[in-house]
Amino acid sequence: MGFQHCGIVQATRLDKEARQLEDWLNRGYQGQMSYMERYFDLRVDPDKFLPGARAVIMMSMNYQTELEVRFPKISRYAAGKDYHQVIRKKSKEFIRILKERYGEISIRAFVDSAPVMERVWAEKAGLGWNGRNTLTIHPRNGSWFFLTGLMTDLEFDHYDDPIRDHCGSCRRCIDACPTDAIHPDGYLLDASRCISYLTIELKEAIPSEFTDKMEGWAYGCDICQEVCPWNRFAQNTHESDFQPQVDIHELSAEEWLHLSEETWNKISAKSPLKRAGLEKMKKNIRTLMSPHQNNEAD
Repeated sequence: MGFQHCGIVQATRLDKEARQLEDWLNRGYQGQMSYMERYFDLRVDPDKFLPGARAVIMMSMNYQTELEVRFPKISRYAAGKDYHQVIRKKSKEFIRILKERYGEISIRAFVDSAPVMERVWAEKAGLGWNGRNTLTIHPRNGSWFFLTGLMTDLEFDHYDDPIRDHCGSCRRCIDACPTDAIHPDGYLLDASRCISYLTIELKEAIPSEFTDKMEGWAYGCDICQEVCPWNRFAQNTHESDFQPQVDIHELSAEEWLHLSEETWNKISAKSPLKRAGLEKMKKNIRTLMSPHQNNEAD
């Protein structure tokens, strides 16, 4: 079905992670992402998300492509079609196959938007370890992949084990982050300082303390993945839907600023960029223009 890895783990309450999530929220690291504060019980207790849950099936899907990053920069994951749409379609087919084989089981899919801690389950299921940049990293495939999963009342004869952390003493992601969003020791992210948050989730203008630290990113940010040594092993995706959409990635800053609502609706219809909206994109690019031009002059 095009998934890169699959791991299965028992569905149990996440007591340790519940305390960590509570601490993260109390620090205000969620910024304006108030949805992170909702459905707390569903995030930490599988039985609340799916009554009778016995197992979590976690899968990864590679999105690495030969994308030439140019100003204004757009995160690699947003290069192609909206991964929610692509993966949901595959998940529905997977559920159909499982029900055909096992009968009317109780099963629920999730991909990013549901109140589920995907990275926690991915780590427990052995799809990778949660690195210093807080992203899931696989020793043979790096971190350029999406996570998705199925929670079900099926029980299995075998469950997968976590793999050990391979970050070692490496601090490249911490040192490379221009906004100091990653904790000095790693493994903790202040999302309210992350460039991805500033360019997508933040409703207001980017605060002045960050405007000269954006490094050309207009939507998302890949810096902590670009510097990660494990990504030298990443292979290009075979999923055609994740190939870069030329009409988006060849737009100059000036073309973006003069983009009409009609053209935007056309090119963003099946793109992750739709989440930010045209006005947010234009606002981000205006913020970037002056620092970018100064850097080019230097």
